[in-house]
Amino acid sequence: MNQSQNISQQAGQVTGQAQEKGSNMMDKASNIAQSAKESCQEAGQQMKEKAQEAANAARSTYEAKK
Repeated sequence: MNQSQNISQQAGQVTGQAQEKGSNMMDKASNIAQSAKESCQEAGQQMKEKAQEAANAARSTYEAKK
């Protein structure tokens, strides 16, 4: 194998490794984004439930004072 072929092979290997690392980073970023989305949805659901509880408590207090 001559020097030009060796350099070409090494360049191909480096390119493949870079593509694999890039793909892995994208997968990790996607997983992080999905996790953040789920956390936000859960927090939103909890806030909704707390607001509903507060509204029910206020309604009960109002009805009791009538």
